[in-house]
Amino acid sequence: MEEQKIKIAALQMESVIGNVEANHQKLLELLDRNINGRSFDVLILPEVWTVGWECREFRASAEDVNNSRTIDLLSGLARKYSSFILGGSFVEKDGENYYNTCPVISPDGELIAKYRKNHLFSYYGCCEGTYVKAGDNPVMIDIKGFKTGLTICYDIRFPEIYRAYRKAGADLIVNMAAWPMGRANHWLSLTRARAVENQVFFSALTQSGKLADGSYNLGHSLIYDYNGEVLDEITSGDGMIFAEISKSEMYNFREKCTVLNDIHENYEVRVC
Repeated sequence: MEEQKIKIAALQMESVIGNVEANHQKLLELLDRNINGRSFDVLILPEVWTVGWECREFRASAEDVNNSRTIDLLSGLARKYSSFILGGSFVEKDGENYYNTCPVISPDGELIAKYRKNHLFSYYGCCEGTYVKAGDNPVMIDIKGFKTGLTICYDIRFPEIYRAYRKAGADLIVNMAAWPMGRANHWLSLTRARAVENQVFFSALTQSGKLADGSYNLGHSLIYDYNGEVLDEITSGDGMIFAEISKSEMYNFREKCTVLNDIHENYEVRVC
């Protein structure tokens, strides 16, 4: 296989609850502080970084993609850094409906795709499903030859969506989250498992910082390789992680360990 590599950058931040303008400014400051001349092919942001994880604030922050200050900001950054941007997510208003949406911006600043979170979290006092609607399907994009599947936070608990991406040819899968500190073991177990079971590179990015109810986002973001090894991580606070990933290394590994060929067409359970 012809050698193909891309460089990933992912930014972890604590959002100011309900203040889109402050979060836009913080994003710019963190990029200026952390990039230090590094080049990258894709920049990944966390879930609802524009408003923070407070579902009751979602609709007040909502934007139409055709008239969006967040899209405008990300478009400018994509051009500045000559990079794709996976824009974490913001709250999208589409007619009478609201969605938790990841915008995908090309290096020339164009909105080329969007992924609407397929699974909405409404447990432990959270009420996401009250304020936004679930998306209908997974979305995979091409980043310089790397087929990249998009997921958001609670999607991580549903291995079916990740296996669907792998069957569709995914090389890299991304999960952009606002994950709670109280379920840290779930985050670390599930994200590594998705990388290992699908033999893909995996970027697991989550917000950091205190929430409105006094609890905390986990703030432990990682980039895994196809074997579940950590390429880079940040365990707390604001900052960035980076990794260069190689498609040839991954495909060589897959050829030696062809576990996905052993999947049965169906798994009908015999109850005895």
